[in-house]
Amino acid sequence: MDDLRHLWNTDTVWLNTAQYGIPPATTRTALARHLDAWASATADPADWGDTTRAARERLGTLLGVPGRDIALGAATSQLLGVVAASLPDTAVVLVPEGEFASVLFPFQARGVRVRTAPLGRLADAAAAGCDVVAFSVVHSATGEVAPVADIAAAARGAGALVVGDATQAAGWLPLDAAGFDAVVGTTYKWLMTPRGLGYAYLAPALRERMGAAPGAGPAASADPADLFAERFVPAEGARRFDTSPNWLAHTAAVASLDVLLGVGIDKVYAHNVGLADRFRAAVGQGPGGSAITSVRVPGARERLAAAGIVTTVRGGRTRLAFHVYNTEEDADRAAAALVG
Repeated sequence: MDDLRHLWNTDTVWLNTAQYGIPPATTRTALARHLDAWASATADPADWGDTTRAARERLGTLLGVPGRDIALGAATSQLLGVVAASLPDTAVVLVPEGEFASVLFPFQARGVRVRTAPLGRLADAAAAGCDVVAFSVVHSATGEVAPVADIAAAARGAGALVVGDATQAAGWLPLDAAGFDAVVGTTYKWLMTPRGLGYAYLAPALRERMGAAPGAGPAASADPADLFAERFVPAEGARRFDTSPNWLAHTAAVASLDVLLGVGIDKVYAHNVGLADRFRAAVGQGPGGSAITSVRVPGARERLAAAGIVTTVRGGRTRLAFHVYNTEEDADRAAAALVG
């Protein structure tokens, strides 16, 4: 990643991407141009619409699916709520114990029955019967990568939908969204955009079950430019579930995804996991296989902060998250602050 380091110039060692990501210089430039055009009253919304289409296509590329299968919204929970709203009242949803609230709450709010099981036994619990299995592909607090293939196979065998939250995965972990019925996520962490852009891969078969979004507006219609249409005609593909576009975040997403896709997610994965495992080895832990790791060391966050390193605490453990702008020196510096 040496040839990319000029794209970032932070005042801290940022090991907190699991909370929010740092935009590359190219994204800052794209956002500045967007703001300048807006502030000078020279912007053409049609140009901003082009960024929406470009963001959709790039997100599809990231997830390994056609752009037409990607819906754009505001947040993970909002998009997952549309999926939950399509379920029958009798549905049973299975989630891991300790799951992130944005995965759990939409189903609870829908009023369907929600069961839990430990992540390591989620596949067995799915095989025993349910209608939906929903889980984070990478756990926000621990960085644990879910056994996706095992869970999906068990769910398919039980006739259940497979729903994944890729918020802490997409951008560093290679993903094939086509193995799910739905993959939701937000872009302000590993995809390095402003907050306010969510995405959802919605498989064609699932879309047929879902119908149309109950809050559909012009962005979800076949002709989004017809603002005074007398009848709602849904757009083709997943766009029928779009909400009003967040042009600023879409502009950033195009620029940031160009950086990540230009590098290649396989290389990002090797870099990020390599740094996390380098840190883990230095503090006496075995390989974790994730860009996110954590330690239970008294005062760890404060000791890291004193060394100019930003982390956060989740579940009583200090969490560190390594991304493209981090270096071996960052990993060594963090380890030295704790064991040096």
